[in-house]
Amino acid sequence: MPKIKTLKSAAKRLKKKPSGRIKFKHAHARHLLAGKSQESKRAHRKRAYVSGADEARASRMLPNG
Repeated sequence: MPKIKTLKSAAKRLKKKPSGRIKFKHAHARHLLAGKSQESKRAHRKRAYVSGADEARASRMLPNG
């Protein structure tokens, strides 16, 4: 049986934590920030966890993560 390859686009965006949960950085935090509220920009600075519904799909993309 061949090895399962890591999806490189996912590896650059997602990180598997020791607990097994997967962290990611919010989108919409790079440019065009003048029109966004300060509260929104502050919230987007923090990392977030992949939702339970997408957890299995994300972990399949990172088999060796």
